[in-house]
Amino acid sequence: MTSVPALGSVDVAVIGAGVVGSAIARLLSGHQLDVALIESRCDVGDGTSKANTAILHTGFDAKPGTLESRLVARGYHLLKAFADETGIPYEPTGALLVAWDDEQLAALPGLREKARQNGYTESEIVGSEEVYRQVPTLGPGALGGLTVPGESIICTWTTNLALATDAVRRGTRLLRSHRVDSVTVGAESTVLHTSQGDLRARWVVNAAGLGSDTIDAQFGHDRFHLHPRRGELLVFDKQARPLVDKIVLPVPSKLGKGVLVSPTIYGNVMLGPTAEDMTDRTDTSTTEDGFGFLREKGERIMPRLLQEEVTASYAGLRAASDAPDYTVEVDAEQRYAVAGGIRSTGLTSSMAIAEYLSQLLAKAGLDLRERTDLPAPPRMPNIGEARLRPHADGDRIAQDPAYGTVVCFCERVTQGEIRDALNSVIPPCDIDGLRRRTRAMNGRCQGFYCGANVTEMLQGNERKAHR
Repeated sequence: MTSVPALGSVDVAVIGAGVVGSAIARLLSGHQLDVALIESRCDVGDGTSKANTAILHTGFDAKPGTLESRLVARGYHLLKAFADETGIPYEPTGALLVAWDDEQLAALPGLREKARQNGYTESEIVGSEEVYRQVPTLGPGALGGLTVPGESIICTWTTNLALATDAVRRGTRLLRSHRVDSVTVGAESTVLHTSQGDLRARWVVNAAGLGSDTIDAQFGHDRFHLHPRRGELLVFDKQARPLVDKIVLPVPSKLGKGVLVSPTIYGNVMLGPTAEDMTDRTDTSTTEDGFGFLREKGERIMPRLLQEEVTASYAGLRAASDAPDYTVEVDAEQRYAVAGGIRSTGLTSSMAIAEYLSQLLAKAGLDLRERTDLPAPPRMPNIGEARLRPHADGDRIAQDPAYGTVVCFCERVTQGEIRDALNSVIPPCDIDGLRRRTRAMNGRCQGFYCGANVTEMLQGNERKAHR
């Protein structure tokens, strides 16, 4: 019989290294605690956190009075401040909610009132003339709109990586490729039986994304159930960027925020997402029907956009819950906490969820004594277009010519950036992880030109690590 290796013991084990789990581990490791961050995949942010519309939300359209509305509003300010500290790329583009029929037009006053109830007072109802002044490339037929000047676009990949990197620098033990298969709750601690061995923890925090209801059930709870909601998106070439300089939102429906057109921080334009309820929690495939649906919506919203080239398409899975709100609760007797049913707003609310959950943990008995020896926040590499990138930074190139050696010409990624990613605190484990850190192979040719060189750099780094 094969013995199961022991992974040791920690004060707190956080399950799930998506944006919420990474934020929780970061905050807890700012206290005198031994923290482990456990991820079933080989990289942080490789689940539901990696593929969304990448919007830093004001929370203007959240349901007033819910925990979600409160945490999104708080998280908006926390994440913006953290982005300024660490260099996470974001752009305050603002947004415009567009009404295309009388029913949607009649809904605008209610949406403005909802925004005010959520503490956001900057929204204004505008007529069709102002709508077309702000976004001249919209298709015909817009009747009016609601402005949301505080909305921003942000890099979801860098956000997740920055939170996880800060956690690791603060002492969090990151365990990648460790799938939690079962748990054994004891009188003083819980044993997490993972695919790589057993880890003992005094407290457990479940932030497992689409798997959070499954983990919750292993602790004996039956309070929320998740199913994946697939959202497909089309990414248009950078030449389309002049068509739209702000987020164009639809009037929300019961299925979600609907199909939007948005610039990205990488210089592209995005159309999507769809909203398809699924049963397979791993199916991120794109579909002909999804593309057809998006093209139909795009023809009405911005027909000129569809004349541009599509650079890429992708699909993400959101955690759709049968509970009407976030499930963020603590079981003091089991020394167990859950942050589940976190929808796409979780990117914005992640740091506020961590803050709120830490307060609940303290009330439940977790000793949270703050450390006084914390390292400075990490400074993340800039992969957005709003600030100077290495390939155009003459001073940086003069100091290190590797930043002037372009490897991926579509995205203008340099040898120095790839080298830095491979030698970072949390290096990529595969090509997709390297894409998320550098944008290499994400451009028009999708790696046709640079794929072999980038792959060789990754494999060479792996060979060096195993010597």
